[in-house]
Amino acid sequence: MAPIPFKQGANSSALVREAVTRATLATSAPATEQIHGAEVRFGPPVKILAGDATSAKVEKGLDLASVLCWEEVEGRKWRYVVDSDKNARGVRSVKAVAMQNPAPPIEDVVSFIRSFVVPEGFPDSVTPSFVPYMSWRALKHFFGGAMGVITTQTLLRSVGVCQNRAASGAVAINWILKDGAGRIGKMIFARQGRKFDYDLKQLRFSADLLLELGAGIELATAAAPQLFLPMACLANVIKNVAVVTSTSTRTPIYKSYARAENIGDVTAKGECVGNLADLMGTGMSIMISKHNPSIAASFAVFSFGYLFSSYKEVKNVVLNTLNRARFTVAVDSFIRTGYVPSLKEGNSKENIFSPPWERHTSVVLGSRFGDAFQEPASFLATKPLFESERYMVTYNQSKDKIYALLKDQAKSDDILKAAFHAHVLLHFINSTKQRGMDFTAQLVESCKVVSSSYGAFKNKAHEQGWIISDALLNPGRARFCALKEQ
Repeated sequence: MAPIPFKQGANSSALVREAVTRATLATSAPATEQIHGAEVRFGPPVKILAGDATSAKVEKGLDLASVLCWEEVEGRKWRYVVDSDKNARGVRSVKAVAMQNPAPPIEDVVSFIRSFVVPEGFPDSVTPSFVPYMSWRALKHFFGGAMGVITTQTLLRSVGVCQNRAASGAVAINWILKDGAGRIGKMIFARQGRKFDYDLKQLRFSADLLLELGAGIELATAAAPQLFLPMACLANVIKNVAVVTSTSTRTPIYKSYARAENIGDVTAKGECVGNLADLMGTGMSIMISKHNPSIAASFAVFSFGYLFSSYKEVKNVVLNTLNRARFTVAVDSFIRTGYVPSLKEGNSKENIFSPPWERHTSVVLGSRFGDAFQEPASFLATKPLFESERYMVTYNQSKDKIYALLKDQAKSDDILKAAFHAHVLLHFINSTKQRGMDFTAQLVESCKVVSSSYGAFKNKAHEQGWIISDALLNPGRARFCALKEQ
């Protein structure tokens, strides 16, 4: 969809653009609103509480015994208090104090094991039949693994690997260790299962990259046969991780095409097409191999074709849900033009090369209190703006990140609004970063823009067919409560 001129934009666009323009032009003017008389500046050097008149008033009002807030992460609680000691710059910092004794080691072990064998939110996140099904499945694979040892050894003897029984047994053990290493890698990576929903396309393309890497390592064993076992184990681990990722992302992709509730039929046809193409590729490779071409050159050509096809395959997937990447595309378009992109346009602009585990993002949703606020003054200056909200948004200049903190009462819509607010504030920061504008003014203006345009953003997203849910935004699990300790 071609960019729409601003003068033709909707009212929501005018609100956003007008607010950004005001913030950009106010580079030399002081903030029009002061919050408790505090000048908020994030990151060193911080003048607040550093000895000036304003800091003296704030510090006088600080109760060193009070609790700034409570925070809960996965059932464990912390409280954040004002540190009684000043740092080298003469500024008081925020101190985190655990409210519980460390968990017994056995609980940590049990929790670690549970993270491998049950989904998040178990047992509420699955149906009652999940446990018996998985129990029988585990028993089936136990016997299958036992039979695999016998069949592998038999196959190796059948093809005449070695007539010496001892040597044949050693080769079989090496082969089994190779497969075992792959299964361990698959099991460990499956622990990240929830992330398969957050960044489906990125993980799907990453799986194909890993598959080619594993194939390349297997090819390299011919050059170093004495290192067969470690190289084969590494290759098998990588390929099994790729298989887990590919399998886990396959169903949601098929589901996006099943408009008539026919996901079974779509899946069957998709697998049939894949197997047919695989057979044809195998036949072509057999015919080419009869002419003794260069193995390395053939592998390079096939790998390039495989990865290019994989990229085009993923780019052509159109999902109607807003994960973090597509949400960013939609909000940025809305801020700049007043319009939300269509499903096809939004998906085409999604960056699939950014790794899902990338931590260097500009917006942190559901962050820890201690990451967002290093000094009490920053928190005290920001808090009044969000008294009526179930979240807080701030900017840490030293880390150059926007932090969206979620209160313990936050619901799905609050999480979405926090993410929207964070991106609006990021736009303000980027527009005026080099102009030295006071952050307080930017934060105040962002609150006004969000208040007037968040509803319009949701309506326009629904009109375009987007399904808006916080489930795919991958918010952090930290929740804070600005209450004093009883």
